[in-house]
Amino acid sequence: MEEVYTLSGFNDTLGYRAVIFSLASLCYFAILFFNVAVVIVIVSDESLHEPMYILLCVHCINGLYGTVGFYPKFLADLLSSSQVISYRGCLVQAFVLYSFVCSDTSILTALAYDRYLAICLPLQYHSIMTNKRVYSLVCLSWLTPFCIFSINIVLTARLRFCGTNIQRLFCLNWVIVKLACPGSNTVINNVYAFATLLIYVIHWLFVVWTYIYIVKTCMQSKEDRAKFMQTCVPHLISLITLFVIVVSDLMHMRFTSDDIPLSFQNFSSVAIVLIPPLMNPLLYGFKLTGIRRRIFVLLFLRKKLPVSS
Repeated sequence: MEEVYTLSGFNDTLGYRAVIFSLASLCYFAILFFNVAVVIVIVSDESLHEPMYILLCVHCINGLYGTVGFYPKFLADLLSSSQVISYRGCLVQAFVLYSFVCSDTSILTALAYDRYLAICLPLQYHSIMTNKRVYSLVCLSWLTPFCIFSINIVLTARLRFCGTNIQRLFCLNWVIVKLACPGSNTVINNVYAFATLLIYVIHWLFVVWTYIYIVKTCMQSKEDRAKFMQTCVPHLISLITLFVIVVSDLMHMRFTSDDIPLSFQNFSSVAIVLIPPLMNPLLYGFKLTGIRRRIFVLLFLRKKLPVSS
């Protein structure tokens, strides 16, 4: 019989699960609606088939991928009398959520590179950001985390576990590793986790480097400052939000204290599948002129447009 784990993070939800279920359902519906809307707008409008918009489209698709790994199971658990998950299901959920976060980081790094080329090297932009390069960046943004965390899950699966209580609302790899029996060799897991962290720290350092040059360039031109406000500000907000959430959750996982209320720990853990997937399509949809104009046309002017023969 397959081992099951108890998600004890739900212990703090007794008494108001109906309210949480209603709010979570509303949030999930909004995430699906806004991300799908942005994807459809970009895919259907050929004028938006440019590197920045393609990367934004991929960003929204990744948001949908990550939330699918959390919300259906979370909503089902709120309606269930027991909040458990199978061993294999736990590993799959951990894989989806980790790869979602790291793919998000890679996509935002690719967007930073795109904005650096557009603002700092405008004459070479189209010769560098070809369709082939954009698709290569997209593939790397998805395949690299998938490969990294496939190995991570294999390393975790080799361990023998003595605990079954996961003090979270969902499964994460590091939380699963902490349930390993005393004497289990988790050194390789720790080394691999550190190497993975180092890879994505390099991503963040690259983003900082690009923005140093972007800001320097924008200080010299009014036109570049306008472009910065239009296209870089939404990207910066997404980056800062993701960074704060990921760092706070990493600190919470590694150095959590029993004095912190469980409700706060739960919110801190679900923030990654709540705030970025909901905020990003709204942020880009309202701030970027191309997407905003297209949405306005689809919503308000469609009946007034002449039908092309």
